[in-house]
Amino acid sequence: MIISRKDIAAMEKVYRINLINSITGIKPANLIGTISAAGVSNLAIFSSVIHLGSNPPLIGMVSRPDASVPRHTLSNLKSGGLYTINHLPIDMIAAGHGTSAKYPEGVSEFEQCGFTEEYMEGVAVPFVAESPLKILLQLKEQIPIETNGTILIIGEVLQLIIADGLVSESGHIDLEATGSAGVGGVDTYYALSKKAIFPFARFEGS
Repeated sequence: MIISRKDIAAMEKVYRINLINSITGIKPANLIGTISAAGVSNLAIFSSVIHLGSNPPLIGMVSRPDASVPRHTLSNLKSGGLYTINHLPIDMIAAGHGTSAKYPEGVSEFEQCGFTEEYMEGVAVPFVAESPLKILLQLKEQIPIETNGTILIIGEVLQLIIADGLVSESGHIDLEATGSAGVGGVDTYYALSKKAIFPFARFEGS
């Protein structure tokens, strides 16, 4: 199968969305926790979370703009600055997918989708109690992507909360053991399976 740029432009909208969202492969399924200025918790599933650097520890994610459709996660980020990233447990993928629905402002996806809000001392934003790996971040940058109007959100890691027994002596996290989900496209979920760990690759002639 060979698909040209012209073919892509001519595709039916939903087919094109499913195809282009799937071609990058399996991505992490993460729940982003925020809170509004009015104190209403918000939870939204994102599949665009990426590692940007380890020192300082930076994580990025891509958001659509909130100009035409209200984006509660984005507006909460702009007003509060703090947010959480929580791995989606594989046994809660239906609930996690449910957070993608457009709930009215003032309605919490935690309550609607069956997740438990968890607060740490001195932290105003909610974690997902059911998540095996939770990250607290401080918003550092919002970079507009002019080509399609999306926004690259960059956050600095302030705190990690990881279930016992998941981190090896070398610092590797056993993602299979976390029971975290991956997502392909926008609606297809996968379990993670570890196959191998390799040493740092070096060219022998160097």
